[in-house]
Formats: sequence, C-alpha cells, structure tokens
Amino acid sequence: MLKVYDDNYFMKQAYLEAKKAYEMNEVPVGAVVVCNERIIARAHNNTELLSDVTAHAEMVAITAACNGLGNKYLNECTLYVTLEPCVMCAGALAWTQLGRLVYGADDDKGGFMRFGKRLLHPKTKVEFGVMKDDCEELMRNFFKERRK
Repeated sequence: MLKVYDDNYFMKQAYLEAKKAYEMNEVPVGAVVVCNERIIARAHNNTELLSDVTAHAEMVAITAACNGLGNKYLNECTLYVTLEPCVMCAGALAWTQLGRLVYGADDDKGGFMRFGKRLLHPKTKVEFGVMKDDCEELMRNFFKERRK
C-alpha cells in the first residue's frame, strides 16, 4: 500500500520551515509536529527576531502543538526537525512525553545525543537521518555565507 504521508513528506515540510529561517537570517532549523498524519504545528528558529535564545524551532512548535491540542502532552505526536535537538529542546520534549522524534542532520557539537537518549522520555522513539544531506547542506551554506 502506497503511503502518501511518510517521514520524507513531513521532513520536507520541516525543511521548508528551515528555508524560511534561512531567508530571515536565522539559523536554518525547521520543525513540524504531526498527529494522526496531520500537521498540527509548523515552526522555524526565531531567536534573532524575538531576541530570545529559547525560540528554537522545536520550542515554538511544541508551544503551538500543545495550544492546538489543548494538552501539554504530545505522546501521540511525532516531531520532525531538520537538526538534532539541543539539550534544552530535548528536555522540553521529554516533558511533553513526545511519542516520536525524527530528525535530519546530526549536531555533533550541541545535539542531545552526546548524552544519550536518556534526555528524552523513555517511551519516545527516535529516528534520524531523514533528508540528512539536504539538511546538512542548508546548514553548511548558511554558515559559509556568514563567514565571508
């Protein structure tokens, strides 16, 4: 059976959010929250726009999704994000009891996986590498342009 809405489809949606961040001179990270194969929240980094170091794509998406559901738990949801979440975002995802996390590019310097999956809720399933090359290239180009 052909599945129209798969991990690649939803990661492409997160990637479009990352491109919006790129165009706004924000670090290009995008996220979408999916529940029952429906996007319930979209976000990208807004740290520069809001002068708020906590305005990561994941944090903005969490807030929007919880508000939309009227619930502080996302245990039946999947977060798609173009970059491995940082420790702050992983902690927030743990508190939401996120059902599943799918990320594209690894973040060897700031990603939560340096500390192991223990930062997430024990029931959260983690998958990574979806559209990894595209996500990495967008990030590389962003920083390359700024270092000229």
